[in-house]
Amino acid sequence: MKKILLLSTALSMGLCFNLSTHASLTQQVKASYISSSYTKTKYPIVLAHGMSGFTRIGTDAFGLDYWYQIAPDLARNGGNVWTTRVSPFNSTEVRGEQLLQQVEEVLALTGQAKVNLIGHSHGGPTIRYIAGIIPQKVASMTAVASPNKGSPVADLILKAEGTPIEGPLVGAVNLLSAAVVWAQGLDQQSLPSDSLASGKSLTTKGSLAYNVKFPLGVPTTACGEGAYQAQGIYMYSFMGDRKLTNFFDPDSAMLITGALINGDNDGLVPRCSGKFGKTIRDNYAWNHLDEINQIFGLRGLFSQDPVQVYREHANRLKQQGL
Repeated sequence: MKKILLLSTALSMGLCFNLSTHASLTQQVKASYISSSYTKTKYPIVLAHGMSGFTRIGTDAFGLDYWYQIAPDLARNGGNVWTTRVSPFNSTEVRGEQLLQQVEEVLALTGQAKVNLIGHSHGGPTIRYIAGIIPQKVASMTAVASPNKGSPVADLILKAEGTPIEGPLVGAVNLLSAAVVWAQGLDQQSLPSDSLASGKSLTTKGSLAYNVKFPLGVPTTACGEGAYQAQGIYMYSFMGDRKLTNFFDPDSAMLITGALINGDNDGLVPRCSGKFGKTIRDNYAWNHLDEINQIFGLRGLFSQDPVQVYREHANRLKQQGL
């Protein structure tokens, strides 16, 4: 449901620099130096990407990170940070089970009892799966621009189901998913694709069904706050509310998708759908890709720095003993 332009840019680089296969789908973010202990949380920070997402496409010298400049900054300031990789396109439950295995790996490698989960876009519902299965191992969840109650964009796309364009559309998205997986040095066995299941998960209907099974942190009112703390887990959310933030940024396509959504949105997710737990802020001057500092950090001239926002949030978790 997102980042087609981002991926066309990234894949043009990344497919030329295919990585060797990794033994693990999760990776600790290493820093060449530590500048402070500002983000040194008690428990590891685990980042979960959204639909069509990845950890890195390309090489260390010439590539693109999903959490652009965010993860390294957290590590430089003392954070124990881990990135994860799940199927770019698949159902929330399948992605959640993949993430669950990686969270268990992080716990085993670090010797810690819990993790702090941060998920962007489809990564938000995905991290909620972890809290539903092993709540005792989750210290906090933070949903960044996550369609917790679905997205009208997904609703519109799923109208193609049963029409002549369904086959070509599903085939094209599955091909894109396979390309993203391949560009990370992985294979389809590791991260299988199911674009139809992915889209259904993020429709209004699919999201409501998922929320029945995994309700933790989701507001019970149309645009209210969710539970701030439940089952020992602290919950937060933040997002932007702009479609276009920089004419020179390829993610200006958010202006088109955002026009399909009534009310405030970031180009793909309605502001009210992004509500989860305690809202830190839901009107940053960002669109859906600015929220992860893409593409290559381009955003509005006077917008808030996403890297700083994540850094401050990690410090918030630290101050709460998480």
